[in-house]
Amino acid sequence: MSDLVSRMAGIEPDSVLARVVAKRGDIFALTEKTMQAALTPVEPGGLPNALRAALASRVARLNGEVAMADHFASLAGDDPMARIADLDFRGDDARSRAVIRHCDLVAANPKAATGGDIEALRQAGVSEPDIVRLSELVAFISYQVRVVAGLRLMRETL
Repeated sequence: MSDLVSRMAGIEPDSVLARVVAKRGDIFALTEKTMQAALTPVEPGGLPNALRAALASRVARLNGEVAMADHFASLAGDDPMARIADLDFRGDDARSRAVIRHCDLVAANPKAATGGDIEALRQAGVSEPDIVRLSELVAFISYQVRVVAGLRLMRETL
């Protein structure tokens, strides 16, 4: 089981839920590997790790996951990009404003995203590979938030 997921979901190591989850350990191991790839890839491209951590924090915060948001914010440390974790921060240049806007849109209302939103990223100087990287990061953190929420619900019913 993912250490972060189990901590955030409040799963006690010897609980019934821990035993249930252990039966799907492969999925949680893949989730952990995917988290590492999304947050600290070998080739981060134009999305440095501090920016990725700050964006992950922002997505978690947008979804009401304060503890998870704080965890990701701590990974950004005191890097200037850590400001992006603050929901009141809207960016200080065209590129950061576009990245933040897109992150917020896809995390909070993905159905509203259009091709025009991708074009806005391009116009702000975000490369195609970085658009994909950004989308992968937001999608993964959104998935992780939902897994934690689902496990909490399961924990409450057991």
